Amino acid sequence: MQEVWVWVCVVAVFLGTAPQLAALIQFLLVGLHGVRNHYPQCAPATRRVAVLIPAWNEGLVIDNTIEHMMSLDYPRDALRVYVIDDASTDQTPQLAQAAALRYPGNVFHLRREKGGQGKAHTLNYGLAHVLGDDWMEAVLITDADVQYSRDALTRMVRHLADPKVGAITAYIKEGSDPGGYVSRSIAFEYITAQAASRRAQNVMGVMACVAGGAQLHSRENLIAIGGAIDTSTLAEDTYTTFLTELSGRRALFDPSAVVWAEEPDALVSLWKQRLRWARGNLQLSWAFRHAWFRPFSHRGIGGLVFGLIWFATVLTPILMLMAMVGGLSLLFLNPAWAWRAFHVLWLTNVFVYLFQLLMCFVIDPQTSKRAWLEGALFPGLLSVGLMAWSVFPQRLQQLVLAFPSPGEQWDWHAVVILALYAWVGACMAAAWALYRLERAGAPAWLVRPLLALVGVGPVLCAVSLSAYVQELRGAERKWDKTVKTGKVRQLE
Repeated sequence: MQEVWVWVCVVAVFLGTAPQLAALIQFLLVGLHGVRNHYPQCAPATRRVAVLIPAWNEGLVIDNTIEHMMSLDYPRDALRVYVIDDASTDQTPQLAQAAALRYPGNVFHLRREKGGQGKAHTLNYGLAHVLGDDWMEAVLITDADVQYSRDALTRMVRHLADPKVGAITAYIKEGSDPGGYVSRSIAFEYITAQAASRRAQNVMGVMACVAGGAQLHSRENLIAIGGAIDTSTLAEDTYTTFLTELSGRRALFDPSAVVWAEEPDALVSLWKQRLRWARGNLQLSWAFRHAWFRPFSHRGIGGLVFGLIWFATVLTPILMLMAMVGGLSLLFLNPAWAWRAFHVLWLTNVFVYLFQLLMCFVIDPQTSKRAWLEGALFPGLLSVGLMAWSVFPQRLQQLVLAFPSPGEQWDWHAVVILALYAWVGACMAAAWALYRLERAGAPAWLVRPLLALVGVGPVLCAVSLSAYVQELRGAERKWDKTVKTGKVRQLE
């Protein structure tokens, strides 16, 4: 019976490598994007584009965003910007109205007198307006702080020359100036989560998400998916993407269409943003349960590879906890197998970690140079140390043994070994403690060094675990927006 439990624990530890292997698969697929992409089907095209900007108390950023929209290299007579004012109580209405006077026929202010229902409801108010006449041929949904590179919209629209394409998203880059440790960590993460992953999804022929801050839809696609944005989940952009693909149209990522956004530089703000995203992904996993792993009846999201990548990501905190329990159990059941499993787990992490770092410098060298330190420390110094131990086990074992035990009542070395084996899951508890510490008012000079030790990666995993708890508790599906301060810049 003990042998059976040993094998169960070994499998549990090896399942902990699934998120890393899923990331590796996507990075390997990036290499095929040069030969398997949509560019041959593109053609110079102009569509009459209605830009929808949902805005609730966006007085610090909305005017700058409108001005950047009006400066795009896109025909002015084919561009209309609609600021959908969600009952704002700041100067947003006045700024939008002033912009409408500066750009008559191009900028419009639409106001909801009763707001606070969330982004999807606000967008639907605007969609009902622009779908009500025949002028609009495509809709660009963006956020109130996003700045588009001058040619970004032109690059996105060219894909609509192919009638099989329903939606296109751009490469959203973190553009806070000045940026801090957290925002630069996000800048590096976006290389992996967008520039790499979405190129891989282009290759696979299925897109996980047409990002909410930069999503272009053809009129035909919007009508095909019901003419409105889903309001039942916290991930309305991913829901719309899945509906697009299930209706038979393609969703694409254009990495050459670059836009800039301000991202959080505090753990509390990051936690709030990512909790909404993580809960939305869990809701979608259930909402589209009929489509997963059914490649013949639901092409795209029903594909086996896409499903494995999706669930390896969504289940990351659960898999990490399983790996921790399996490793700790093996220490007592079979120490030799415990070391083998631990060694394979962290060697896998080493390989994927180094491969990702290298590929990020190839995919986006400018951002990688700007945020190389945050990228290297993304897993946390402690995790990087464990990876080093898996490569040089004898030397680091000697280092552990070199420290004398502080007393005879307990074995210091055994405690250290237990802590190292537990870190794959315990890092999430440490990340949660850091979040609570900052939320309690701890200064940045204390939190940031501890964050470098624990890692932004474990923070995101802790957020995902918190999303499970929130969903199981049936917490209110409240759309908490991320506060923007207007410090976004186009950094290249």
